[in-house]
Amino acid sequence: MKVLKILLTLFIVASCSRTEKHPYTFYYWKTHLKLDQEEKKVLAQASVPYLYTRFFDIDKSGGKFQPVAAITLDKSFKTDKQIVPTVFITNQSMYHISAEEIRFLAKNVHDLVQKKATEYHLKISNEIQIDCDWTAGTRDDYFKFLKELKKVSGKEITCTLRLHQVKDKNETGIPPVEKVYLMCYSTSSPLEKSTKNSILDVTVLKSYLSRLEDYPIKNMEVALPIYSWGIVTNHLEKHKLINALSRKDLENPGFKRISDDEVEVIKDGFYFGSFLSKGFRIRVEEISDDQLQDVTRFLEKKIPHFNIIYYQLDSKFVSSRIF
Repeated sequence: MKVLKILLTLFIVASCSRTEKHPYTFYYWKTHLKLDQEEKKVLAQASVPYLYTRFFDIDKSGGKFQPVAAITLDKSFKTDKQIVPTVFITNQSMYHISAEEIRFLAKNVHDLVQKKATEYHLKISNEIQIDCDWTAGTRDDYFKFLKELKKVSGKEITCTLRLHQVKDKNETGIPPVEKVYLMCYSTSSPLEKSTKNSILDVTVLKSYLSRLEDYPIKNMEVALPIYSWGIVTNHLEKHKLINALSRKDLENPGFKRISDDEVEVIKDGFYFGSFLSKGFRIRVEEISDDQLQDVTRFLEKKIPHFNIIYYQLDSKFVSSRIF
């Protein structure tokens, strides 16, 4: 009986420490829609029948709304997943816009989504996701835009939700949607002088989401990062980003290793498409499976059920991971 109790206790402990298996899929955030064999294979294995695909960005320049970097299609882009059109809108586009501009923007966003879907024969879902880092100063007009987009499109409108919008919900407001996507990354700026991982600092995330269970929109999916980048620091301590760098990329005779994730350039030259001078430093930020599991276990205590959307689908980020 004593042995049975011990085994039962061990089973309970193991069950509690194991992360629940969540249905998952991916964001696709490249301008040219193209899938290599590795990306096709990983996407086909994803258990959620959608691929969240960025269609274009919206910015405001000279007082006019402009679509930026609209998608183009390569013949290799074939998938059985339904495409969820995703549109990124800059926060500055939402400052002091009139009711007429809101109607104009909503109609044109919907029209361009439909045009791209028709032009490229994309099997799109009945959802449009809007990604905007709205603030207290833009919330009212942004929320009016979401309502207008729903009205003109007749579709389900969803939106992304950033960490500060959860923490400061009284100031930033609650968007008029039935489903939100919690963006669990970008916990700080990569261009600040800091030793923290700017893609995902789990301690910072937990602080921002300490009262997540109080957020009034309960239908919530979770976006987790699998991307990486390199932060280059020059002699003046100015920083710039090089996307998709990994620790493996730091293995180069032109570099001197400073730590596991940082090198110093010891020979002037072109590296990763940029000219880097001797003395420049490169620090890589990557996301480990342990970090993702830590965040997932934390969220399981806050949200009853959720799917995971990994950002983003790219063979460089997915080939070595087990999902």
